[in-house]
This record gives sequence, C-alpha cells and structure tokens, in this order.
Amino acid sequence: MFALTVKRMVRSRHRAVASLDEADDLFVLPRPMRRIVRFLVGLGTGRIDIPPHVGTVSAVAFLAATGLYGMSLGGHTDVVAQATTAAAGFAIEDVKVSGNAETSEIEILQLIGLDGTTSLVALDIDAARQKIAKLPWVESVEVRKIYPKTIEVNLKERQAFAIWQHGSELSLIEKNGSVIAPLRDNKFSSLPLFVGRDAETAAASFEDQFANWPDIRARVKAYVRVASRRWDLHLDNGIVVKLPEDNIDHALSLLSRLDREENLLQRDIAAVDLRLDDRTTIQLTPEALERRQAALEARTKALKKAGQNI
Repeated sequence: MFALTVKRMVRSRHRAVASLDEADDLFVLPRPMRRIVRFLVGLGTGRIDIPPHVGTVSAVAFLAATGLYGMSLGGHTDVVAQATTAAAGFAIEDVKVSGNAETSEIEILQLIGLDGTTSLVALDIDAARQKIAKLPWVESVEVRKIYPKTIEVNLKERQAFAIWQHGSELSLIEKNGSVIAPLRDNKFSSLPLFVGRDAETAAASFEDQFANWPDIRARVKAYVRVASRRWDLHLDNGIVVKLPEDNIDHALSLLSRLDREENLLQRDIAAVDLRLDDRTTIQLTPEALERRQAALEARTKALKKAGQNI
C-alpha cells in the first residue's frame, strides 16, 4: 500500500511539472483584457442579461455625440444652444437699465445683441459687460441674469466737469482731465470752458483757486491757457484779465478790490494786465481810446485858447 501511494505521488508530481511547462508556453492576457474577454464570453453564452432598449439608447447617444462634434467643428454650437434654450422658455423678454443719464438704452440693447429669440441661458454675460463698458459715458457696469427672462444692467456714469476747446473741437472732460465725449449740443453750456493746450489737465486745480472769489468766477466765460504756463480770463463783457504765472490768489484779490472800489470791470476797457506784481496795466477799447484822444485834443485846444486870451 505504501508503494502504491508513493507511485501515485510520483505520478502526480510528474503531471504538475508537465502542467507548469505547458503553462510557460501559453500567452497570458493582461488583467484589463481578461475582464473584457470574460464579459464577451458571458455575453455569448447568455450568462449576462442586457436590459431592454440599451441598443436604442446607445444609438441615440452616439448620434447626439456625433451631432455635437459636428456643430463644434462648424461653429454652430451657440446658435443651437440659443434656439434650444429659448424654445424651452428662457428667451429674454425684459432688460432693466438703471444709472444711465447720458447712455442710451438702445445702445445697450444693441451691444447685448437681443433679437427677440436670444436665450438667457446661452447669453455671455462677461462679453456683454465688456462691450457696454466701452461706451463713452460708462465708468463701470454690472450685468446680471434674473431667471427666467430678465437682464439687469446697472451703470455708473462719468461726471462732466467742464468743456475743453482744443483747436476747433469741443469735448466734455472729467475733473481729472480725461475726455468723455465730443460736445454735441447745448445741454452742458453752463459748464466752464477751458481753452488751449494742456488746459484740460490743469483745469480742476486752477478752477479751485476761485473758491474765494465767486464774484469773479461768475463773470468768467472762458479760461484760456497761454503757453502752458499761465491763464487769461475772458469775462462776460469782453474784458480779458491777464493773470500771472504765480501768486494767482494775490492777483485775484487785487482785481476784486479794484472792481469793488473803482468799478473797474464795468468800464469801457479791453484788458487788465496783472502779470506784474508792482503795477496794473489797463488797456482801453478802440472806441474808448478814440473818445480819450478826442477829449485830450479838446482839452489841449481849450488850454491854448485860454492862453491866448490872457
């Protein structure tokens, strides 16, 4: 019995060695491929059940993916998205604009690109914001979607400080000198007028110096920059006041005093020159100069006649 057992054990050992040698000669699939092969075998033998309609769903998914890929290549994705979401009840029907005094609502609607079928879902808010921000009067803008059919546009507009004349062009400027837009009508005619090169950048600091002289400021029609160094004041009655480059406050104080005590700015004069600290020069108008010449000649004749009679 013992000999039989040993013989069987030897035979088993020989079979195991032979099996190992045969296994070394076979090709072994990678682990992921083994799962696929097992799935296919199970599918072929009927051990794996396929739910109903899987084929239909798969075909639809394949066609949808193919369609989306084709739209992407053709650049029609946005159009299809607009039409689909608009048909689903997200077409924009109301645009609420606030904070606009100078900016036209029509311009805003055109920049957003509304055509009656524009979808709120597919609308690019950032692109709309960037377009509106480029409008001349817009300082900042916020654009929001309010589902299902509304857009809110909140503007903060720039403030016109003065009118700047450069050459023959008239422009509205902010207090920091930035140009807002060309002057198109008389709506801003009450704003101060600054004329000349560099006048727009120096306007605010110069105009602030008139805070203590409201009587003079009220009569100024134009502030004219001369050689980018000093200013001339053109008053409402045509008189030109030539200010110095420095110590403007002293010059305005002197002008105010002369007008208060001597009614200087009510007289028939063309200009008041305050550029020198130690003297004030008055220039008469041509008519006043003629009258003065005639008066001097008449006086001279009268003196000669009086001398002859003595």
